[in-house]
Amino acid sequence: MADDLRLDGKVALITGAAGEIGTATMQLFAARGARIVAVDRDEAQLQRAVATLPVEARALALAADVRHEDDVAGYVRRAVEAAGTIDVFFNNAGIEGTVAPVQDYSLDDFRRVLDVNVVGVFLGIKHVLPVMLRANAGSIVNTASIAGLSGSPHIAVYSASKHAVIGLTKSVAMECARTAVRVNCVCPGLIRSRMLSAIFEGRDPNASADAERVLARIPAHRLGLGSEVAQTVAFLASDAASYVNGAAYVVDGGRTAG
Repeated sequence: MADDLRLDGKVALITGAAGEIGTATMQLFAARGARIVAVDRDEAQLQRAVATLPVEARALALAADVRHEDDVAGYVRRAVEAAGTIDVFFNNAGIEGTVAPVQDYSLDDFRRVLDVNVVGVFLGIKHVLPVMLRANAGSIVNTASIAGLSGSPHIAVYSASKHAVIGLTKSVAMECARTAVRVNCVCPGLIRSRMLSAIFEGRDPNASADAERVLARIPAHRLGLGSEVAQTVAFLASDAASYVNGAAYVVDGGRTAG
């Protein structure tokens, strides 16, 4: 019997591939048999991340800025030229932006967060979706956040951007509902990462993301790992999730359960 969780023969395109969640997902996809096309703005970090993948992944590393439509159209075009199609799109690139009360937020910083976290996600969907619709097959997984499910102080703009990602996910899923293309998102909670550390340090230079008072608000009483988010992304990418569409999967150790 075939294992529906396997990704053998599938071409997986991943943005934000050099970050903790992106790299962990690339590694898991590769372990499950996918060919990897990795995209990130930081070319040096991207090359280091891709170097962790097995030769069998036939990884292609592409430096691109998801804010710019020419860059997005370019990475999609090169992925199709190299691999023939795109079966899985992990639309993962994102930034936390400035950590500050909203009244102290500059308009330039506001636009920068929305350009990466919302425009970048929109452009990825816009250019990948026609490839999948032509094949009448594919899975798009967007990265949202539990900050897209509720508010959080000093990251109002980041939170607004992730609410938008969930809205995009659900709406595009409905547009694709009569096809074999599925669109879902993951909502990570407090994941051990550079981004989480930056958010806590932005609120208080002496703060720590794994301080006891922080962990006490997480029922699992620990921070999550990028590899744990990757497991959910890999499920949504696989044939095992063939009837899952328009969903926002929370990976947060129970943080939002109460």
